[in-house]
Amino acid sequence: MRIVAELPHAICKITIFKMGEKFIVKLEQGPYEQSYKISELNLNGNGVNDIFQFLDDEFMETVKLRFESMRGDFTTAYNRHM
Repeated sequence: MRIVAELPHAICKITIFKMGEKFIVKLEQGPYEQSYKISELNLNGNGVNDIFQFLDDEFMETVKLRFESMRGDFTTAYNRHM
């Protein structure tokens, strides 16, 4: 697995990996992480440039909401046991 791109973004750190015939998009915000695996067969043949198109404002807003949900879930679980 190798890193093919690192993108700065206001919401999170974005790293794109290439592994075999798949791209892995990893999004990190503090201790939380989301990842998406995308087969090259599902792309238009432009490699990592096709991945950049997925990372539009609408998608990144859902990423932000998911991070907020993850943080809330963890905080709730933590508070139950502390």
